[in-house]
Amino acid sequence: MVNTAESRTAAGAAGTAADTATAVRAAGRGGKARIALIGTGGRSEMYIRAILGKHADTAELVAFSDVNPGRVEFYQKLIQELGAPGPVASFDPADLTAFIQDNTIDRVVVTTPDYTHADYIVEALRAGADVVVEKPLTIDAEGCRRISQAVHETGRNVVVTFNYRYSPRNSALKEIIQSGVIGKVTSIDFSWVLDTVHGADYFRRWHREKKNSGGLLIHKASHHFDLVNWWIDDVPERVFASGGLKFYGDKNAAERGLGPRPERGTPDAGAPATAEKDPFTLDLREDERLKALFLDNEHYDGYRRDQDVFTEGITIEDNLALVVEYQGGPRLSYSLNAHSPWEGYRVAVNGTEGRAELEVVERAAVESSTDKKTVVDPSATPIEEDDAIRRNGERLVVQRHWEAAYEVPIVNGEGGHGGGDELLLSDLFNGPGEDPLGRPSGYLDGLRSVSVGIAGNRSLESSLPVRIEDLDLGVDLRRGN
Repeated sequence: MVNTAESRTAAGAAGTAADTATAVRAAGRGGKARIALIGTGGRSEMYIRAILGKHADTAELVAFSDVNPGRVEFYQKLIQELGAPGPVASFDPADLTAFIQDNTIDRVVVTTPDYTHADYIVEALRAGADVVVEKPLTIDAEGCRRISQAVHETGRNVVVTFNYRYSPRNSALKEIIQSGVIGKVTSIDFSWVLDTVHGADYFRRWHREKKNSGGLLIHKASHHFDLVNWWIDDVPERVFASGGLKFYGDKNAAERGLGPRPERGTPDAGAPATAEKDPFTLDLREDERLKALFLDNEHYDGYRRDQDVFTEGITIEDNLALVVEYQGGPRLSYSLNAHSPWEGYRVAVNGTEGRAELEVVERAAVESSTDKKTVVDPSATPIEEDDAIRRNGERLVVQRHWEAAYEVPIVNGEGGHGGGDELLLSDLFNGPGEDPLGRPSGYLDGLRSVSVGIAGNRSLESSLPVRIEDLDLGVDLRRGN
């Protein structure tokens, strides 16, 4: 198996989260990193609250930016509610380079749509700032090459925020594998199901077009592929994928006889209320935050957050299956379903000495009631929605050959992802200490995760296996150079 620590050392300029934190804090005035955030959608709030809250002693939010001025104003109001002494600066995303250089920005946090990541990362690096970017790193091989070249030429750092690594259940499985109790890993079975609340949401937003998101193999599954890469300390080598759009979209709706549907979930102003709520529609008026962020700001850019999941124009898949071969020998069998009646995942890691099994139920049932519907992602916002058979929760079981199985306790913290988000933010803004699990991630980890999805998309097009080295990502994923 590949030793991740050695790979990172060899990567040189690629760096780690620890390197980034040290460099940025040293450059910041008064011990504070000067931060500009670009992209004021839903994901930006976590960073804004962290900078203005627990991490105000190490970070300063200098400015934020978005193509939509209404969303910028939304966050200006939020920072006032959080106790900021006054509004922060804002700037046009087209002026990113000038703003970084004129304002001595140490780090840029990128929370924009996936297809824009490569542009903003490369520009920020060349302008003299380090970067923190939401997953995925980028959506295609060209973006990977551009980022790799910019990292190599500037020597600056990119951190991809893989918060799933910090979730206690995933860390517990890493500890089991790393301890050697199940021996050398031979294969992994990984099944992830998104329910008809969370899964459907990818088919009403900008994610529904593969040119924007790379499809669920990149936007969503890059999290999952990173987990596997990290769990087993190995590098993906070859991918075979199969899948398609089997549930959402206009053709599937017509096949099932669903009949005519509105183009969006939010009715026009003055439209009469319907007696029965459609469980697949999202009425933005029912969620104060979504209304303020998106519905109230449509007039700026025309973006609709509530498109119907059964309309035409969807180009991503909702059912996917992959086989991934690793350089060290293990094989991953992975599947993703985006229209399940419950949400969670099951992973089994087979080794020469036994087997570890992790089962997670994040939402046990989606029933006809919609009172919890606005909790789109139950892993980030835990909820209680048990039924008589399936219960929310998690269980890690280990069984060695010739021995009885035993359960490994999982201790969760406060906040999203079992307290994992807080741990991630601490690493980002305070600098990680020694971590025997190697959770902090650099840009090489981001490349390794998206490489599986990029190869998977090519395999879907060709119906053939794809070797990752043939993608020409601009760097050797094993050595980092």
